[in-house]
Amino acid sequence: MGTDKPPIGLKWRSNTLFIIATVAIGLFTDLFLYGLIVPVLPFLLQERVNIPENKVQSYVSGLLAAYAGASVVFSIPAGWIADRTNARRTPFLAGLLALLGATIMLAFGQTIGVLVAARILQGISAAVVWTIGLAVVLDTVGPENLGKVIGSIFSFISVGELAAPVLGGVLYSKTGYAGVFGVGAGLLGVDFLMRLLIIEKKVAARYGADDASTNPRQHDSRSGENEDEENVDEGTSLLGKKEEGNFKIPQPQNKIVRTLPVLYCLSNPRIAVALLLSFVQAATLAMFDATIPTEASSLLGFSSLEAGLLFIALDIPYLILGPLAGWAVDKYGTKPAAVVGFGYLVPALVLLRLPTAGAVHGQKATLIFWCVTLALCGIGMAIIGSPSIVEASDVVQRYDKANPSFFGSNGPYAQLYGFQSLVFSAGLTLGPILSGTLRDKVGYGNMSAVFAAIAGVTAVLSFFFIGGKPESLKKIAQKHSISFR
Repeated sequence: MGTDKPPIGLKWRSNTLFIIATVAIGLFTDLFLYGLIVPVLPFLLQERVNIPENKVQSYVSGLLAAYAGASVVFSIPAGWIADRTNARRTPFLAGLLALLGATIMLAFGQTIGVLVAARILQGISAAVVWTIGLAVVLDTVGPENLGKVIGSIFSFISVGELAAPVLGGVLYSKTGYAGVFGVGAGLLGVDFLMRLLIIEKKVAARYGADDASTNPRQHDSRSGENEDEENVDEGTSLLGKKEEGNFKIPQPQNKIVRTLPVLYCLSNPRIAVALLLSFVQAATLAMFDATIPTEASSLLGFSSLEAGLLFIALDIPYLILGPLAGWAVDKYGTKPAAVVGFGYLVPALVLLRLPTAGAVHGQKATLIFWCVTLALCGIGMAIIGSPSIVEASDVVQRYDKANPSFFGSNGPYAQLYGFQSLVFSAGLTLGPILSGTLRDKVGYGNMSAVFAAIAGVTAVLSFFFIGGKPESLKKIAQKHSISFR
């Protein structure tokens, strides 16, 4: 193909910043449209489908479950397909078509069956965009820059998560369905144009693009070089070589593992704990989404709009600190960020107990204290934003280096992100159920304490597993010739 005429605009269409921006817009669109529709669903069910008012909540919950269930079911197939295609842009575009179909069905649907099908399509689109989008990012920037890029992207899309429900409610009250779906259509148009224009680095390399041949993933993930070799002493280097042997995959493997080779990697405890981090992160985010509006209503008498504005306190620290936290992960590793982030969330979440326990008096003082505490929680959420993805990518990269022919030409990265998407979606699904049940049974304050305990356990597990064993345990292992993955 190198002799073919290159596409128009090859240089800027394959530019790293444009590729990252396209993925960020894709993720933003997915979250934004999800949140934009949520406040409209109760009215849509009553006015179009004639659902009785006393059954609206159960139907809304069912529609939310359809979205989450589709995300869980289709995440792994999306990764499997992406790792077997020559270019990830094709399935990336297919995911957007599913989202377009879902939006049209929600805009004009008159039956519950159509609405359920629309939410399932939204869930499929989410599975595709998260799975393939993250794989495209890794292909583009390489593992050594993954932390700051993921941190920056998550900070950007948090704006959509913040603004969408509030904007959806305001648009519906002012303009009706036309305004809500008009904004959605405009955003979909921008997203479609960017996904259509994107040219991946490996595709650009076929046309001799200047920076495509130095694709960080191609160089660092598959060359087999030890990027830490210059920074370790002789004893540590010997131990590292012993550890490297643990990433060799014995042959032959059964048909299931040969079909979905990333399954073997999941037996590594570092990946298992990394996926746990993703689950806890998602469940905690969902806890805030599910309980802040109801608690604001009962504690402060807030309207839905006023309750929505409380999310600003949570999301602004996330928006500002996300890139900085991602940079720290790239520079200092995943273990400090995971341990400090989840450990920091323990007291921050415990502080949420104080207003409901009567420790803060007066509505104004309660509001100020709550906003400050939510901002503190937002700092913790920024710190834990990227360690899970970076850690899992690093471990799979080591398997990929040690077994270059086992995973195919594209590696197992989209499959890995399929599992990441599955676990994250499961956290978003179970988080509201757990937090809502706990709030009803033991109160908001005690619910916060339970999530603080979960964060504490996650911090301890991160200390022992994320980023490899702690240095003290490594020295013991070296002394006694103990190997571990």
